[in-house]
Amino acid sequence: MRSFKLIERYKSTQVHALTPPDANPSSTTTSCAATGKVNHHSKWLKLSQTISASAAEPLLPCGLPKTELIEPPIDPHLKSVNHVETLASLYRRFQTCSKLDKLLICLEQYSLLRSLGDPKLLRRCLWTARQNVADVPSKVVLSAWLRYERREDELLGSTSMECGGHILECPKAAMVPRYDSNSFYDHCQCRLGTEDGSDKQMIVGDDGCSTSNEDNDVSFCIGDEEINCVRNKIAVLSGPFETMLYGSFIESNRVKIDFSENGISVEGMRAVEVFSRTRRLDSFNPEIVLELLSFANRFCCEEMKSACDAYLASLVCNIGDALILIDYGLEETASLLVAACLQVLLRELPSSLYNLKVVKIFCSIEAKERLAMVGHASFLLYYFLSQVAMEENMVSKTTVMLLERLRECATEKWQKALALHQLGCVRLERKEYEDAECCFEAAIGVGHVYSVAGLARAKYKQGHQYSSYDLMNSLISDYKSVGWMYQERSLYCNGRMKIFDLNTATQLDPMLSFPYKYRAVALMEEKQIRASITEIDKIIGFKVSPDCLELRAWFFIALEDYPSALRDIRALLALEPNYMMFHWKVSADHLVELLSCRVQQWSQADCWMQLYDRWSCIDDIGSLAVIHQMLVNDPHKSLLRFRQSLLLLRLNCQKAAMRSLRLARNHSVSEHERLVYEGWISYDTGHHEEALSKAEESIALQRSFEAFFLKAYVLADTSLNPESSAYVIQLLEEALKCPSDGLRKGQALNNLGSIYVDCGKLDLAADCYMNALDIKHTRAHQGLARVCHLKNQKKAAYNEMTKLIDKARNNASAYEKRSEYCDREMAMNDLSMATRLDPLRTYPYRYRAAVLMDDQKETEAVEELTRALAFKPDLQMLHLRAAFYESMSNFISAIQDCEAALCLDPNHTDTLDLYKRARDEAATHQQQK
Repeated sequence: MRSFKLIERYKSTQVHALTPPDANPSSTTTSCAATGKVNHHSKWLKLSQTISASAAEPLLPCGLPKTELIEPPIDPHLKSVNHVETLASLYRRFQTCSKLDKLLICLEQYSLLRSLGDPKLLRRCLWTARQNVADVPSKVVLSAWLRYERREDELLGSTSMECGGHILECPKAAMVPRYDSNSFYDHCQCRLGTEDGSDKQMIVGDDGCSTSNEDNDVSFCIGDEEINCVRNKIAVLSGPFETMLYGSFIESNRVKIDFSENGISVEGMRAVEVFSRTRRLDSFNPEIVLELLSFANRFCCEEMKSACDAYLASLVCNIGDALILIDYGLEETASLLVAACLQVLLRELPSSLYNLKVVKIFCSIEAKERLAMVGHASFLLYYFLSQVAMEENMVSKTTVMLLERLRECATEKWQKALALHQLGCVRLERKEYEDAECCFEAAIGVGHVYSVAGLARAKYKQGHQYSSYDLMNSLISDYKSVGWMYQERSLYCNGRMKIFDLNTATQLDPMLSFPYKYRAVALMEEKQIRASITEIDKIIGFKVSPDCLELRAWFFIALEDYPSALRDIRALLALEPNYMMFHWKVSADHLVELLSCRVQQWSQADCWMQLYDRWSCIDDIGSLAVIHQMLVNDPHKSLLRFRQSLLLLRLNCQKAAMRSLRLARNHSVSEHERLVYEGWISYDTGHHEEALSKAEESIALQRSFEAFFLKAYVLADTSLNPESSAYVIQLLEEALKCPSDGLRKGQALNNLGSIYVDCGKLDLAADCYMNALDIKHTRAHQGLARVCHLKNQKKAAYNEMTKLIDKARNNASAYEKRSEYCDREMAMNDLSMATRLDPLRTYPYRYRAAVLMDDQKETEAVEELTRALAFKPDLQMLHLRAAFYESMSNFISAIQDCEAALCLDPNHTDTLDLYKRARDEAATHQQQK
């Protein structure tokens, strides 16, 4: 098979390049040459010229931001007006449906949960879907999708067909038509054994090609060649052969049969004879097997066709093989061969989408029909392809064509709604407003309410502002208010009404970033730059995103606070390395160069000191900025990439964090270091056993802090009993004996203190926390407060948390924790502050609801949780509200909340118990009526 060179793919959703103006040193060179003297200071002159040119370049080429130029995107996901009701319905349907229907329910759940942005929930949906399919086409797509979610294509040294060790993601297991009802974490066997070819008995020599003359009773003539065969063995290959050789045809009485006009070569017919006796193909080259496949189709030799199909499928190893063989598979309706080819193409995503030959296989109507002929054109396939295409390039022609095919494959209402809504979003981005309007109208027609926002936007872009306002106004009147409804309506009104809608949107859903951005820019237009920074700080404090960091950097540049602007842009680049700023006019990298000329430069040693200070005061954005600067000087430093991933995880930027972790793995200089980073990748994607195995392999190669820490962390998270706690303590102590810096040792001491607390060894825990504080691990104040509380030193515990609040830049969690160490009134104040700083933290809502319940204010208690659940469906809040409903004898609502919670985590024991109890009580209550 010929090889195929992959087309280089873009690595980001924003793909741009900007070449900064070069300083022209030609005059200096000419001068030196003319005088015949070498200017030893020429490099410094060049640097000075470059700096001067950069300093002269304007920092705000587009001026200041304007309110009329910003608007929120229409999210390309399914959105429910009532998350709880929808999740509960999905859980009920999944529990009662047939095995065959579980796949579609998992996909529907996946499409709805995408708007929540939790990768763990999405991964569980795909795992469950993969568990509940038996057909090869679906298994191939889902195993490739799981690989894509892990982004294993970005790991150097890995190949697309390499098995990661997990049966639900294994490419070989996907090619077997059966249910794999294994655990998500079960390993497959393909890594345990090696194929040495001992089971493949090659047939060579004359004996393999013919039988003894006594057995031969018929010959097939092709030209001048005769192929001797056994009549009854050829006859059993298919019904047509049996009829020809034993029926009323004249060939049944002939010893020699002319086969020259039947489209098969002499070598091919010899292969037919061998197969008729041995039922084997492994002595033939692929070209002969392809000929046999065609022959089997013409003469209805089903067993031969299946054998050829499977044999050819086993040969597909790379994208070159797949592109050659898939046409044969489609032409001969060889389903397994097509599946093998598709598996390679799908496991090469997203890079394979930049191959025009691959695009041709999937995108046209004719291509879809050809795939349908062999059972591979499914909604599942095109859902996966279209999601990848949208992430790569929202406005490409390929994306549009894949979404059109997705729409054609849709059969159920939610499938049509998804395909039409996403197609509308893409059309909107492409400025094809009339087409977008039609798509959104069709999506509304099949019941997707959120598409009304898309329809309003499409009409607005065509100049129908009042029509858009009426649409959103009617929606708000007809449904229970949701934040995005008011956000969208705000675009179509002015003055106080606009501000009212934006404020209402924030109250209903504080996760929406557009209201903060609009209010900040409006303040900027009123020359209140400090106030605009304060406004955008509100959302950056709990939801870091590149667009909000860009806006704040814009404000800082306007204030000429260049160090702060540079900090934000460096942090932004950690999230999105190819980001373009100022309405796509300037690359963020180039702006860093311009700003660097205006701030004091740090050496690498200075950067380490700055990182230490920022890490200690829990300034995560500042820490990210420092690490970015250090990586500019040393881009292959895996340790820095790892630190970057830790900070991004802390900021809940999981996609960017995993990218940094993969880069850390790729740039590791030793085997033991690479194993540690692979272990963290496994842990963060839910494979704890694999993470432990990687840690142990690393320790066997070299004892290191990170390997011991990884092993201790995974064990502590898995299960802690007295025996395992003692082992975790031992591992952390071993980690602390190994070389590392204060940042990581502080974390290890903090974790060790936590384990000691769980074991009741409070004095040892206090020592750990004090040692951590000595090396400026500020978070240790929280652990020390816990020790004080357990020692009944409530005032000391409160004071420790106050110290943390004073030191930490991000201190919402500190306010939340301090509330545990004071009276109710002070606790309520602290929790109010925690909610104001970070409205996504769920504990404050649960505490306030519990207090209201204790005060017999049942309605208010339920409403407190309902407000939060409207924008953040959370397992713990759903469970608590279900318990409240149960105590109020509202069993129907309790059951619904339990079902919604179990949709998020079907194995949550407390909720399962409550669900059973509520159903029993509801049944008893019904019988008593």
